Amino acid sequence: MKAIIFKGPGKFAYEDRPEPKIQNDDDVLIQVLGVGICGSDLHALMDPPLHPAKPDIIFGHEFCGRVVETGRGVDGLRPGDKVVVDPHPPCGSCNNCRSDRPEMCSTLYCQQGTPWFEHGEIRGLFRDGGLAGYACIPAHSAYKVSQDTPVPLMTLAEPLSCVGYAIEKLDIQVGESVCILGAGPMGLLFAAMAKANGAAKVIVSEPHEYRREKALCCGATQVVDPLSENLKEVCLDATEGLGVDHCIEAVGQLLPVAIDVIRPNGKVLMFGHDETAMPQIRLAEIVRKEANIMGGFLGKYYFEKTARIIESGILPLEEIVSHTLPMSEYQKGLDLLRAGKALKVVIYPEN
Repeated sequence: MKAIIFKGPGKFAYEDRPEPKIQNDDDVLIQVLGVGICGSDLHALMDPPLHPAKPDIIFGHEFCGRVVETGRGVDGLRPGDKVVVDPHPPCGSCNNCRSDRPEMCSTLYCQQGTPWFEHGEIRGLFRDGGLAGYACIPAHSAYKVSQDTPVPLMTLAEPLSCVGYAIEKLDIQVGESVCILGAGPMGLLFAAMAKANGAAKVIVSEPHEYRREKALCCGATQVVDPLSENLKEVCLDATEGLGVDHCIEAVGQLLPVAIDVIRPNGKVLMFGHDETAMPQIRLAEIVRKEANIMGGFLGKYYFEKTARIIESGILPLEEIVSHTLPMSEYQKGLDLLRAGKALKVVIYPEN
């Protein structure tokens, strides 16, 4: 089968790999139907990289498929089922998993204080992922969706699970105000989720006009160009001088901005992932406002809920997928994203 292979910083190859086979009783073999290109993929393909990945693995962690074969011990799935895939399921046995912290599973991040990427088990970044014709995964990584679920929307399951779990930390109440920094795919998912959770005002800050227009289609009640407008003044004007109840940072370098726009006792959700970011922060502002700052990374047992959200049609997910391309045009997808001319690019295998 043809596959996209990560070769190291700045390098990938489109080459042949053997089709995987069922190895364990709890394995599921799926035909890959679609794979989303993630910002983490772009960061791993930079030189020097902004995100770690293991060379010579099949790339792509935002994937979905159709079940082809199941191991003898698999219940609940059968050939023909359409599934979304959790590429980073917890092991269930480490200290973090047994202490109700599965999103911090030691097999995914760290063991005995060593860097998380040295023990990474995330499919598509540290072991074979979905940018190929077929993938063999453990059954507990597969979540069934209805047969009429569109494939492009299925590929959003992994980012949506991260966004859904993270936004629940804010506990947004009906009528509250939310500011979102960045209108990439993650920022748009946050805008849609904030609106669905009852936010009355959803202010999205984004320098690219195309993405600002998409934000208005995804739940934003107001958009701001931070290059020509004063975001803090916009947020103060929209909240009678108080500041927004919540700010979601979906860029990776704008924590000081997020702290600046929230009200006293407001909440900041730091979600943008940039391994190199070291912004200067006015600590007194955090103390004076008694700000609540939290991080969000991966979903905690959220994939089952994600599958139901996608099926429901409650979110305008179709606005977020901007391009679908065959795997042989993977480079074109990267180029579109790097040029800011795409949102979520979905790749489909040709074999």
